[in-house]
Order: sequence, then C-alpha cells, then structure tokens
Amino acid sequence: MVKDIQLRVTLAEEERADILLIKSSQFLDMSRDKISGIKVLRKSIDARKPKIIFNYKVAVYINEPVPETSEYTFDYKDVSNAKPIHIIGFGPAGMYAALRCIELGFKPIVLERGKNVQDRRRDLKAINQDHFVNEDSNYCFGEGGAGTYSDGKLYTRSLKRGDVRRIFENLVYHGATDQILVDAHPHIGTNKLPKVVQNVRETILKHGGEIHFETRVTNFTVKNNTIQAIQLQNGNEMTANRVILATGHSARDIYYLLHDKEIALEAKSFAMGVRAEHPQEIIDRIQYHCSGQRSELLPAASYSLVQQVNDRGVYSFCMCPGGFIVPAATANGEVVVNGMSPSKRNNLFANSGIVVEINVDIDLPKYEHFGVLKGLKYQEDLERLAFTSGGRSQAAPAQRLTDFVQGKLSSSLNSTSYQPGLNSAPLHSLLPKLIGSRLRQGFKVFGEKMHGYYTEEANIVGVESRTSSPISIPRTEKLEHPQIKGLYPCGEGGGYAGGIVSAAMDGERCAEAACV
Repeated sequence: MVKDIQLRVTLAEEERADILLIKSSQFLDMSRDKISGIKVLRKSIDARKPKIIFNYKVAVYINEPVPETSEYTFDYKDVSNAKPIHIIGFGPAGMYAALRCIELGFKPIVLERGKNVQDRRRDLKAINQDHFVNEDSNYCFGEGGAGTYSDGKLYTRSLKRGDVRRIFENLVYHGATDQILVDAHPHIGTNKLPKVVQNVRETILKHGGEIHFETRVTNFTVKNNTIQAIQLQNGNEMTANRVILATGHSARDIYYLLHDKEIALEAKSFAMGVRAEHPQEIIDRIQYHCSGQRSELLPAASYSLVQQVNDRGVYSFCMCPGGFIVPAATANGEVVVNGMSPSKRNNLFANSGIVVEINVDIDLPKYEHFGVLKGLKYQEDLERLAFTSGGRSQAAPAQRLTDFVQGKLSSSLNSTSYQPGLNSAPLHSLLPKLIGSRLRQGFKVFGEKMHGYYTEEANIVGVESRTSSPISIPRTEKLEHPQIKGLYPCGEGGGYAGGIVSAAMDGERCAEAACV
C-alpha cells in the first residue's frame, strides 16, 4: 500500500533525521515499524511568517518496498545510418531535440557555432579578465547554450507545454542530482551543469548522432519555398531538408539572415532593465525574519517581486541567491549582464534582474522604421550605451540603488561579484525614460514590500537586456514555418520558450514534428 500525504515541519524539527518517519506515522496513526519506507515527492519552504515551515509531500510505503528505479525510461537507438534531421544550436532546445530524434529513430546532425564546455571556459576567462568577447564562444554561445554557465535554474510555469517531469528525469539520467525531482524551485548550479551537458553530448555521439562545434551557419538554400541546404562559415554546404532552428535569443545574425532573405519574422514584446545586487545576508534577514546568520538548514534566500508601474510590469527575473553577475555580451562594443549561482549558492551576494515590460507595438515609435527588427535595434542601442558609459570595456555602468532612485551620481560603489568591474555612471539619466522612470518607482514599492531591500548597500548594474527575444519566428500548428517547408523554429530564439525547461520541451516537440 502507498499513501501520499502532506507534512509540515518546523525549522527545529527539520534538524531530526527521522522527522518524516515520525510525522508520517502520527499522520497515519500507526507505529513506525509498519512503514517500510518513505519517498519525498516535493519539498518547499514557507518563510512568509516568522515561524519557518518546511512543506513536504511524501509517499509512504506500507508493507511494500520503495521503488529503486524511475518510471521513466529513455530508449536511445542506434541511428548511425538513419534519416538525418539537422539541428542548428546546441542549447537546451537543440540538445533535447537531438535526444528525442534518437528515440524516434532519426539521426540528429547538430551544428553549434560555439565550443564544447571545456574549451568554452577559456573564452569566458577572456571576457572576465581581458574584456575580450569571442563572438562565437561566450556565456550565450557554446555547448549547452546560455544555461550552461549561467546558473541552471529549472523552475518553469510552462506546465501545459509538455511533460516537465520527463525533462527533469532525463537530466537526472545524465548525471544531475535527483534533488531536482523534489525541490519546488529546482536548480543544478553553474558548476555542475557542464558535466551533465557533456554526458548528453556523449549519449548523442554514442548512438550515432553527430555534433559539429565551431560550425556557424551563415545561409540557407531555399528553392520552391523548401529548405534544400545549409551553408557554413567555413565554406562548406550540407544538404538538408528538415532543419530545427534552435539558435537561442541572442543569435542576431540569424534574425538578420532571415530578414534579408524575406523569410517572415514578427516583432515581439520583451523586457529590459538592470541587475540589482545585494549582500546575501540582507536578503536572508528580510526573507527569514532573522537578525543574525541564517540556519545551515536554510538555503540562501531568494525573492520574487512584481509591480505594475504606469501600465507596464516591473518585475524580478532570474533571481540568483548566493550568486554572481556575469558578462553576457555576444560582441565587442556592448555590455550585457546576467546572473548565475553555483550549486551551493554560497557566494556573498544575491542578484536579480529587475526589468520593465516593453510593448513593442506601442513603446518604440522612434524605431518603427526598422519594422520587425525594431525591438532588436532598441536592445542593441542600450547595450552599446552600457559599453560606452561603463568605460568602453566589459566593466559595467553601476549606481547605488538609493542614488539611482534619488537621481544622483554615486561617489562610490559597493563591492560586487561582477568580475570585470563596475564604473559609476548616472543610470537614472542614461536609461530611457520608458525603463528608468518605471524602475525608480518600482524599487520604491519593492522597498515597501521587502523592508530593507531599498538600501544604499545594494548596487544596480546595467544592462539586463537578454531576458527574451525581441523577435519571434512564426510557425504553424505543425511547428513548421508557414512560408518555408522543412524549417522548424524552436525554443527561445523562435519565441517559444523562456528558460531551460520550456526550451527543452519545445525541442522535443519540434523533433517529433520533424521526424515524420
């Protein structure tokens, strides 16, 4: 017999190793020795009140053993001689598209402009220390995509787009901790995810798939509105009639290529803003209602904030407790910031994107002449402005939070996790009014919601501009471009995902559509 029950455990009780057994036996009104095992199905923390509660959903096994294996299996076939499906991009969407192709008996041929996870590290070092951006290998481009070295958060609201559990189980199959199956806000960590990504690569190669790194796609051959071939930067051409386009939201050259070839694109609303960085202990004190150091049983505290300001949402995005701010530019001459956390989330700082919704149909009248590229052009201009105001390097423009809201230049800045460094800049006047004025009002409200959040001990760092793509690539109900037969826009780059899990699910769906 198996019974699923909900348990509430206090912080003091959580210290006991056998507390779930005790609570379960009390809940079911039976002696502990009748319970053969307990499996945690879900765990979350409720810190809204001074008394912190751990919420558990557990399966209690009575007179039968706890199953040792997952109900999910992954049937990878030998596809060495199978029909090929070409996949452009090896981020979450491309990776899961490739894995699903193998399950369906098709051979994935992956073309990735960046390097593998090991070689990519040298280019990340060059950004952080030498302020040089390799335009094909950086925090956005390379094996595993943007998620590999920018956190690995797995939380998603896209529960209706596919089997979220299957995505998590597949990550565990490839070496991720099984804790992600339990946590309400699962997270792998930027130090752990590269190994998982490498294991996915090895699965694909072992079963006959191909992965070509440092292979940038520069053109498509289209005849009679049908994909015929792919041109590569090295001058080679690949015959291809089914192409999954999973290039991510930062592959601007792909948008320009499609636009130049008069392949339909659509302007899409998006969001831009800054990174707010606080000492982690401040966020811990606010969220856990504590005056000193948090309990070792509690993770670094996170937060989620949202507020309507002048008919636009101002909200936190990609919150990284115990994390780092990283340079996420994909070209020299621009500054872009993103956030990440290691698996232990044990850094001294907490950072989060604080961004403003931009309605691409209303908010950008000066960019209307760019047509569907207007949001992209706006994004580019702000990133170049950040580069100039930061000192024409990967150093980022920054301001104390209170100075930004009060509209004055910071005479000094707080310590930061951002390795290339910060330069004091008047972001309150540099950011367009569309963004800056709403951020200033939003921060005031956030300070009222979280007492202690609005503090001179926090920096804001610019710009957080790659929350999502400002362009979408249309597709039909069969996930195929309505104009080009054999082209399957996919993931964040297509405008169909907003994170690792939703991109992975969309990759599987596109593979299923292409493999017919």
